[in-house]
Amino acid sequence: MFFLKDIVKAFFDIAYFLILIRIIFSFLPLNPYGSPFIYNLVQFIRQLTEPLLLPFRKLIPPLRVGAGGYIDLSPILAIFVLRFVQNFLLKMF
Repeated sequence: MFFLKDIVKAFFDIAYFLILIRIIFSFLPLNPYGSPFIYNLVQFIRQLTEPLLLPFRKLIPPLRVGAGGYIDLSPILAIFVLRFVQNFLLKMF
C-alpha cells in the first residue's frame, strides 16, 4: 500500500516540476535557430505538459495583455487542481 502511495506522490511531483519548468521557459525567448538542445528540450516539456494544461486552457483561455502579450493562467489552475486530486488520492490510501 505504501508503494502505491509513493508512486502517486512521485507522479504528481513530476507533473508539478514539469509545469513549473514550462512556466519558466515561457518567459524566455525560444529561437528554433539557436541551440537545438534547448529548443528540443522545451518542445519535449510542452508535449508532456500540454495534455495536463489543455482542459484548463479551454476553461480559461490566455488573457491578452497590452499590444501583443498573453498571460496563460492554466498552469496555475492546473497546479491547484492537481494538488487537490493528489491530496484526495493520498487520503484514500
